[in-house]
Amino acid sequence: MKSVQIDKFGRPEVLVIKDVDLGKPGPKEVLIKNLSIGLNFIDVYHRTGLYPIPLPSGIGLEACGVIEEVGSEVKLFKVGDRVTHASMPIGAYSEKQIMPEEKLVSVPDGVSDEVASCITLKGITAEYLLHRAYPLKKGDKVLYHAAAGALGQILCPWANALGAEVIGTVGSKAKEEIAKKNGCHHVINYSEKDFVKEVEKIFGKNSLDVVYDGVGSKTFKGSIETLKIRGMMVAFGNASGYVETLDIKKDINAKGLFFTRPSIAHYTVKREELVESAKKVFDAVLTKKFKIEISKRYPLKNAAQAHKDLENRLLTGPAVIIP
Repeated sequence: MKSVQIDKFGRPEVLVIKDVDLGKPGPKEVLIKNLSIGLNFIDVYHRTGLYPIPLPSGIGLEACGVIEEVGSEVKLFKVGDRVTHASMPIGAYSEKQIMPEEKLVSVPDGVSDEVASCITLKGITAEYLLHRAYPLKKGDKVLYHAAAGALGQILCPWANALGAEVIGTVGSKAKEEIAKKNGCHHVINYSEKDFVKEVEKIFGKNSLDVVYDGVGSKTFKGSIETLKIRGMMVAFGNASGYVETLDIKKDINAKGLFFTRPSIAHYTVKREELVESAKKVFDAVLTKKFKIEISKRYPLKNAAQAHKDLENRLLTGPAVIIP
């Protein structure tokens, strides 16, 4: 079967499609025919080596597919079940994949293959950010960076539905309307204006209850500045580069802030957590708390182009790779 592989870390061109022999699933594993594959920024981190993985390797953590074969001890699923996943083992950019059964969740009727493949990782991320990392309350003042992006399409309207007042930042004029469509009450274009000063105009100085920052180095200091006393800084990504140093005295102690650097792995340690989180995500889709619009579809052979578009901020919502 065809699979995208990397032999070295580097630019998108290191993504090469190869013929791979998967073998048979182990006793507690299943063989899945992938129908749609999610495109995520963590894939870029793996490709570049920011998050190192053993090489050579496949790539990709998220896909939706149909089970074609089950191992001898599999109890949770059967052949023909439609499932999705957003976790190791890596290798979702492929026509087929072998996965441990405990890493999979069932996809309910009413959720398409494409939607399932691009909301499992991002949807569970939004769920833990809004409900567990910082349990959002009605009336909370929220800042979310990159509000026109794929995760923003899920998190911002969901935060809106929970009763929060949401400020979203974007990097271009074209993305301002997208962020508004995504449920932001206020939108700031940080390529044109100082987002810290703009937040002060909207809510006042040191006013925000929580900042969800997946951008990283470019926005971190400003995000800290906007928070109120005992506010919550949720730094969950590094799209502009990793925040290398946290100054406890200056960044945290000055306002008695709470700080967390979570990942989806921390919030799906137990299978019960994974299943419950995925259920909340799919329920939110089915009850229209947010609407998923696929921004672009790429054939498997164009995975490198998908990474180029993702890194260059050309995507305005979730994108998928079709094997």
